[in-house]
Amino acid sequence: MTDTAAESQARVHSLAPYLNVDDGRRALDWYARVFGARMRGEPVVMEDGRLGHAELAIGDSVLMLADEYPEMGLLGPKARGGPSQSVYLTVSDVDDVAVRAVDAGAELERPVGEYPFGRMGVIVDPFGHRWMINTPAG
Repeated sequence: MTDTAAESQARVHSLAPYLNVDDGRRALDWYARVFGARMRGEPVVMEDGRLGHAELAIGDSVLMLADEYPEMGLLGPKARGGPSQSVYLTVSDVDDVAVRAVDAGAELERPVGEYPFGRMGVIVDPFGHRWMINTPAG
């Protein structure tokens, strides 16, 4: 869940997403506004001004991201023609997060609905990444 207590315990788990985006500084702001992400440390800015590495706490997990580096084959989904994976995110209020995401420029791919495991919706963020956002049943 994305709440203050969990965020204070955010850490890199055995498997953690590391996204390349077409505008790292804008992505940091977008994920903070929409998902309540908080910066972990200072971003690494390369000599050419591109974001080389940043970490965001979301709930008890860490999302890492960097700008695109085409010379290394590291491109975001928009440059590759669309997402090739989804990021699954558990939140306390999926309806609220979905509205914030769309208001902030995300595409609503699947409206929030009821499923046996909880309420879930799917958005594609302005950087082309596909997010399955879920509030578990219970």
